[in-house]
Amino acid sequence: MEKFKQNWQITKNWQLVFPIAGIIILFYSAYKLANAFLKDYNIAIVYSVSLLLSFLLLKLCLALFKKLEGKWILKHRWEMIRVFMVFAFTGSSSVFIGRPIIKWLGVTQDNLYPLFYWIIYILLCMLFYQILLVCFGWLLGQFEFFWNFEKKMLKRFGLKRFID
Repeated sequence: MEKFKQNWQITKNWQLVFPIAGIIILFYSAYKLANAFLKDYNIAIVYSVSLLLSFLLLKLCLALFKKLEGKWILKHRWEMIRVFMVFAFTGSSSVFIGRPIIKWLGVTQDNLYPLFYWIIYILLCMLFYQILLVCFGWLLGQFEFFWNFEKKMLKRFGLKRFID
């Protein structure tokens, strides 16, 4: 355990919450993916594929951590897990919020050309994504990181005047 703490630069026991939560989220995501594609199969097959996907997702995340570690300015390695969690929560939540709002606006694939529906839906989700990214970043103690990230993103969208 000490080697794990040292590798992730964990100095206080409460910081172990993030690697544990990250592993739980990773396993849950792998299960949801396996279940989505294999829901008609035996539960043992779904669990087996879930374990395999968990292993592959873990390898992918660790490779991304290694690649982004020098690019993102964070004080400790374990904060990378927290940043990834914010991205995951934000992406899921923006879709979760965007879906009922687009229905409330009366926009459906039945009354609008599908291409226009998807453009409106993606733009709406992107709007909520920008707002939620900073909110979830603040909730998980990474406000400064995500505020700087948001400013870069707004500059790329050509919305520099809204930053200051």
